[in-house]
Amino acid sequence: MGLIATIALVILGISFMTFVTFFGRLPALRRTPIAWLHKLIWVYLPNGIYALDERLTSGRVTTSCSRFANYMMYDKHPTILIFFILLLTIGESLYLPTAWPLLSPTQKLTGTITILLPYIFLYLAAFTDPGTITPQNHVAEMARYPYDFSLYHPGSTCRTCNLLKPARSKHCSVCKKCISKMDHHCIFINNCVGSQNQHYFVLLLFTTGILTLYGGVLGINLMSKKIVTRFPNWALLPWNGNYGQGMDVKQYLVIWAWGMQETVSMGAVTLLALLTSPLVWGLLGYHIWLIYCGTTTNESMKWSDWQCEMDEGFAFKRRIVPAERQKNLRVEPAWTRWPVEAEQILVRTEDGRPPSRSLDGDEGLVGTGEWERVWRLRDVENLYDIGFWDNLVDVFWPGYMYRDPTNMSLGVEGGPRRRGRGGKRRR
Repeated sequence: MGLIATIALVILGISFMTFVTFFGRLPALRRTPIAWLHKLIWVYLPNGIYALDERLTSGRVTTSCSRFANYMMYDKHPTILIFFILLLTIGESLYLPTAWPLLSPTQKLTGTITILLPYIFLYLAAFTDPGTITPQNHVAEMARYPYDFSLYHPGSTCRTCNLLKPARSKHCSVCKKCISKMDHHCIFINNCVGSQNQHYFVLLLFTTGILTLYGGVLGINLMSKKIVTRFPNWALLPWNGNYGQGMDVKQYLVIWAWGMQETVSMGAVTLLALLTSPLVWGLLGYHIWLIYCGTTTNESMKWSDWQCEMDEGFAFKRRIVPAERQKNLRVEPAWTRWPVEAEQILVRTEDGRPPSRSLDGDEGLVGTGEWERVWRLRDVENLYDIGFWDNLVDVFWPGYMYRDPTNMSLGVEGGPRRRGRGGKRRR
C-alpha cells in the first residue's frame, strides 16, 4: 500500500499545484482560497526566499532561478510542449501493453480514436497561425470586430508592430507579434490562442478530457475484473462487497492495493488519468464559459480591472447612437462583419467625478446625454456577446460574415441580435 499511496499522493500534489498555478489568477477565483494559495506559492514564498538569499549570497541564487523560471514560462520554446507529448506517449506505452489484450474489438476501436485525436488537435493548435496581424492583413483584421468603447478604443497603436490595434487584439510579449482576438499564450502548445486556432485549442481540451476520463474509467473496470477473479466477495463499491453485506474500508483498500500492484504500470497511469482529468475538464469548462459570455481570458482580466474601478466609483458610461455617430475613418473601419455596433462608452476619471469639458476633455469623447456612474459589470453591455450559438460560430468559423459585405448599414435583417443588458455571465 505504501508504493500506491506514494504514487497517488505525488500525482495528487502535482495536479493540485498545476490547478493553483493556472487557475489562481482567474478573476472568478480572486477572493477564494485558491487565489490566496497562488499568492502564497508564487508571491509570498518567493519573496521570503529572495530576502534570505540576499543575506546569504547577495541574491545570486534567486537571480539565476528567476531567469530560468522566466525562460520556461515567458519565452518561446518547445520544452513544455515536448513534456506534454512525452506525458501522453509514455503514459500510453505503460498502459496499453497490459490493457490492450483485455479489450473487446469495440473498445480497441474507440480507444484508438480516443488516443489519436489529442495528437491531431495538439498539432493543429500548436502549428496553426493564431491570427498574426501583419501589414498585409491589417485591413481585414480591422474589419473583424468593431470597437466597443469599453475595453477597446480606436486610435491605439502597438509600439512594437507600429500598427493600429484592431479591436480584441493584443501584442504577445512571448511571440513578439500582435494576435487577433488574443485569448492567452499557452506554454503547453508553445503558441498563442487567437482567432484562427481557438477552436483547435478547445477541441484539444475536449479530446484530452475524453482521453483521461476514458482511460481512467477503463483502467478501473479492467482492474476490478482482475480483482474479482481473486477475491469473489469484492465489489467496486464497498457497500456492495461481501455479496451485498458491505466491506470494511481497510479490507477494501488492501484488496485495491493488491489489484494495482498486479498491474502496477496500468494502475499508476489510471491514477494519473483520474486525478488529472478534473483539471482538463475544469479548464475546458472555463473556456466554454468564456465563449458563453462572449469574452476571452485576456478580456476577463480587463473586465476584472473595470470592476475595481467601479468599486471605487471612478467608472462612468453614457449612450452612443450608432446611426448618428460619425466614424473617424483614420483610426477605425467604416464596416465590420460584426452584426452590431457599440451603443455605450465606458470611461474612468481620476477624481471620481463625471467627465466634464473643462476637466476631462468631454468634447473628445463619443456619445450623447448625461454620464451615469457604473457600480456593477452587469450594467455594462458586452458588445461581443451575441448569444451562445453565434459566439460558438465565431470561435469555430472565424471568418463567418454576420453581415453582407456589400451592405454598409449597421444592421441586417435576419442577422443575430445582441442580448439585452444585465447578467454577470458576460464576464
